Amino acid sequence: MPELPEVELTRRSLERAVVGKSIERVEIRAPKLRLPIPAELATLLAGRTIRSVARRGKYLLFDCETGWLIIHLGMTGFLRHIPDPALPGKHDHLDVRLTDGSALRLHDSRKFGTVIWTTDDPLTHPLLAGIGPEPLTPAFGGDYLFRVSRSRRVAVKLLIMNAALLAGVGNIYANEALFRAAIRPDRLACSLTQEECDRLALTIQEVLRESIEQGSTYRVAEETTAYHPLEFAVYGRGKGLCTRCNGALEEIRLGNRSTVFCSRCQK
Repeated sequence: MPELPEVELTRRSLERAVVGKSIERVEIRAPKLRLPIPAELATLLAGRTIRSVARRGKYLLFDCETGWLIIHLGMTGFLRHIPDPALPGKHDHLDVRLTDGSALRLHDSRKFGTVIWTTDDPLTHPLLAGIGPEPLTPAFGGDYLFRVSRSRRVAVKLLIMNAALLAGVGNIYANEALFRAAIRPDRLACSLTQEECDRLALTIQEVLRESIEQGSTYRVAEETTAYHPLEFAVYGRGKGLCTRCNGALEEIRLGNRSTVFCSRCQK
């Protein structure tokens, strides 16, 4: 699933490509993804200008003058700007056609994404209102992590992946941050000390910033979008060796997600 760095990179790319451009028409080819796509978008968006592209957690927010187009990429979705759009493929479910001939195209092979419209403050929408603090802002840090973990008898990895407590951290970056912080992913969150929370908050911020700076792990089928992967220490390396101690990495399931760690280095 696209996580915070993937969505932020998408946001930055689209901000450069579409802000200030006007919408000619909307083409909806799938009535429903995770939720129904509002059929009235074709009427609501025609003639509107995209004024900004923002992000909240894993949601992209497009200011379209009279309201906000909100898009979540789901498990396998990606959204890109196409200067000269070819015929849509099987999984190209939505085109926002711009008056300069280009298009915003949503591709989602598993249809787990979300497209919604609101005329209210998008941050108050039910899907966004309950999202926790952004990890790359002053609202998040070791003190916050220590406070919210005190009564949580869940694995620390599940705590930091809980969008109601922390925005945008998914499986990839949770694995990496916990390895850097030398904390076992299956430790009870309430067992963390203040010092461990400080360290974990710092490593969460580090791996997110590095992924954004390096271009992220996010892949799309088209050759027009190039991302450059982080060199992962644990994610996807369940049968490999630890880059610190050379011991065998272990792989377990937490929250039905693959979780890789080093039992020597992470306590």
